[in-house]
Amino acid sequence: MYPNLRPGDKDKVSALVEIRQKNNDFCWLVCDYLNNTPKAITKDLMDDINGNGVLSNETAFAILLSCFCGLDPEGNEQDRKMATGYFHYAVKQLNPEVYLKNPFYQNIHIPDVMFENWELRHQAYRPYEAFIYKDLISEPNHKEYPAIGFFDQEFQYPSVMEDGHEWMSIKPSELETIQPAVDAVAGKVVTFGLGLGYFAYMASLKNSVSSLTVIERDPNVIALFERYILPQFECPENVKIISADALEYAEQQMPGNAFDYAFVDVWHDAADGLEMYLKMKKKEVLSPRTKFLYWVEESLLSSFRWQLFDDVVEKAHSFAEIEQALSDTNLRELAALEIVTLPS
Repeated sequence: MYPNLRPGDKDKVSALVEIRQKNNDFCWLVCDYLNNTPKAITKDLMDDINGNGVLSNETAFAILLSCFCGLDPEGNEQDRKMATGYFHYAVKQLNPEVYLKNPFYQNIHIPDVMFENWELRHQAYRPYEAFIYKDLISEPNHKEYPAIGFFDQEFQYPSVMEDGHEWMSIKPSELETIQPAVDAVAGKVVTFGLGLGYFAYMASLKNSVSSLTVIERDPNVIALFERYILPQFECPENVKIISADALEYAEQQMPGNAFDYAFVDVWHDAADGLEMYLKMKKKEVLSPRTKFLYWVEESLLSSFRWQLFDDVVEKAHSFAEIEQALSDTNLRELAALEIVTLPS
């Protein structure tokens, strides 16, 4: 195993393999909980475990969450390490007021209406319901874990349903993961993917943004947005919407427009975004003066990193070479190459 590496480097790779396995174990436990029983933790259970108030809400929640995920921290040493090393770091109680003060929540009012096979409506997180609230948390040693949030009261948020299934929502996770792009953009901006217009609205509020072009291929999404949401923008005339495929526009029309920034948000989540991310990265060379930003890029780079990991280790001659190959900077450069072969 690892024929090109010295013994000390082999030990470092073995430790990295162990971290990757722990990352995966934690993610599978959390995904199972979020997909099947995200509302299992209740106020009554929180009161039962922390009736005397000795524990913080976050600590009590992490204990309950680890138990619902099947761990036995008191009776199993590996479970104890998972609970203290992952669950207690991943969990955070969120303040609803921080999100309710957001300009989109304050100024854009989403009506509860039906629109062909689409429905605009409000949904809610129940008290102590668990959800992912921001991009993947990555530590320098490649320890990674999803950020798990909860409120201690009900929290309502607007969403759009397609044929009864949630298609897009303006949840805390949207606010958290899109904010870095909002902070960065200036000048002439293009965004790929419309959704409910959160990025478009927040970017349009910035004096430093001179123009905003939205690329969206679904005419129903455009119609819904133009009818119910865009009229509430302070300057709707400054938002230009183009009905087009993202990749086709990036290849055929974007190069002549000299955009300063491009924000790409055309995937549902990180699980289905890597392929499109790699395709769009290859279009960057066609617009060299444009700074490209990508939604949940940390999660996408993580997926890319671990897909390439075994091949990188097999060919490397030192651990330093492995670290360099797996760095975010190198992964971004590799993603932009014309040919990237992912292991099957």
